[in-house]
Amino acid sequence: MRRFTRRSRRRRILVISVATSLVALVAGVGAVTVSPLMALTEITVTGAQRLDAAAVTEALDEHTGTPLALLDHEAIRDDLRAFPLIRSYSTEVVPPHTLVVRLVERTPIGAVERAGGVALVDAAGVVVDTTAERPAGVPLIEAGDADAESVAFRSAAAVLAVLPADLVARIDVISATTRDDVTFTFADTGHRVRWGSAERSDFKARVLAAAIATSDQSVAWQYDVSAPDSLIARRL
Repeated sequence: MRRFTRRSRRRRILVISVATSLVALVAGVGAVTVSPLMALTEITVTGAQRLDAAAVTEALDEHTGTPLALLDHEAIRDDLRAFPLIRSYSTEVVPPHTLVVRLVERTPIGAVERAGGVALVDAAGVVVDTTAERPAGVPLIEAGDADAESVAFRSAAAVLAVLPADLVARIDVISATTRDDVTFTFADTGHRVRWGSAERSDFKARVLAAAIATSDQSVAWQYDVSAPDSLIARRL
């Protein structure tokens, strides 16, 4: 009985010691985590090309001095909303003092004519840049009043988003008035393409590429891939 009692007492002492050590360790880690020893002092912004990385860093400067574990990521999101060119972003906390912000910027898919120049817009209709003249290789989007919320604009933008980059660079004008009547012309050959709706665009792109590869490119053609299972091609 005495041996059993001594063993029980030693086990209780061991359990209490281990529990006390764990509590002290957790408390110590927690104290360090929320202390100035782990406060934000450096913000690194990557992926900025059109944006000024220094301006993004400055917008987040209010968070410096905050312990990394207590960073308000909703507030960071609100601060980054001031930059419409940011399509998406991700953050990474790098102890002991760094926050890395990785940006994905919006990229233009086409140009829209505006008073005094052209606006380069992304697929959502957000203006990425404005220029006096349309850059080479950027299609002109003619979709009614070019309202980004209109069915016509969304249809034209959806087509541009799935076409191969080398094909998009050859498009002069892409137009639409409804969801089902997207058409475009090539700047280099004068080809006209009746695309129809944005549905099955991946397949239509393959059909169009095959039609171009197997037809005489010394003359202009009209390709109708609106029903891609029944390609129609005729000389203009």
